[in-house]
Amino acid sequence: MNTPWWLSPCKAVDREVQAAAAERQQQLTKPAGSLGQLEALAVQLAGLQGRLKPRADQLWIAMFAGDHGVVAEGVSAYPQAVTGQMLANFVSGGAAISVLARQLGAHLDIVDLGTVTPMLDLPGVRHLQLGAGTANFASGPAMSDAQGLKALAAGRDSVARAQQHGSELFVAGEMGIGNTASASAVASAFLQCPASHLTGPGTGLDAAGVSHKARVIEHALRFHDGYLDDPLQTLFRLGGFEIAALAGAYVACAQAGIVALVDGFICTVAAMVAVRLNPECREWLLFGHRGAEQGHRRVLESLNAQPLLDLGLRLGEGSGAALAVPLVRLACDLHGQMATFAEASVADRPA
Repeated sequence: MNTPWWLSPCKAVDREVQAAAAERQQQLTKPAGSLGQLEALAVQLAGLQGRLKPRADQLWIAMFAGDHGVVAEGVSAYPQAVTGQMLANFVSGGAAISVLARQLGAHLDIVDLGTVTPMLDLPGVRHLQLGAGTANFASGPAMSDAQGLKALAAGRDSVARAQQHGSELFVAGEMGIGNTASASAVASAFLQCPASHLTGPGTGLDAAGVSHKARVIEHALRFHDGYLDDPLQTLFRLGGFEIAALAGAYVACAQAGIVALVDGFICTVAAMVAVRLNPECREWLLFGHRGAEQGHRRVLESLNAQPLLDLGLRLGEGSGAALAVPLVRLACDLHGQMATFAEASVADRPA
């Protein structure tokens, strides 16, 4: 029996280069540690990329979209038609991530895994049609095993395209009305904590709507209880097509040796899925921001993640991760282009 692709080893971190990069940081013309998290970021990137002076110039942004059957339970403030409409907005360049991709010089790879909008045929979008969205996880599995495996592979395939493109940094985003409910359900199952601790307003629910959403999730957790010890089944029963694609992409990035910059709550839950499937991939994940959605902080803490930004964002689309890209690039530039004390003929601290 063949080993599932997501269990294959991830690329090893180059510890010698990482140590050399840490030594270089100590020689740059600044007080030791004065650039804080940017110093650690540059050293981490050096070890991951296997080069003393890392780079993040070539950026790939993947957008994964899919609808969610659990919307039938009244867990979203927006109708499902918005998912398909936003796909068109991504293509026309009017969405936030479209603007950010242009400004950052990124390639935008848009993947429609399955929406309720019939006969979408948008130029430049990969329409995979895994289903008319997922099924309602409150009354059955969100997706079949076959659908889930195809969604995981869709994330892997986007990473393969990024690798062919020579990408040095991978950002993934998501679009799918109802996907905060799916993400909260998956996170609640993994962290074994009440859904009310991880459920937020998503696209704008009021307090009563948030409470109702948490009750729907708690019902689903009881309904699927016998399957939730298995991370793959937890994903397939409670997740979304786009969440599965994100998880597959994060594992594939680590296997291909491409650094992934994780976005907000939904993407961070997908990262948690990826780490449960293949713990080695954790070292290849950077975290762009801490969002406003209630459960995001707790999921970040479970991954021991230190986000680069905290701006109260809750848009999704990969926007928070994209906003952190300039910081990643500047960390690389500072590390690679600053002079050492010897090069600048500046007196260093006495030994």
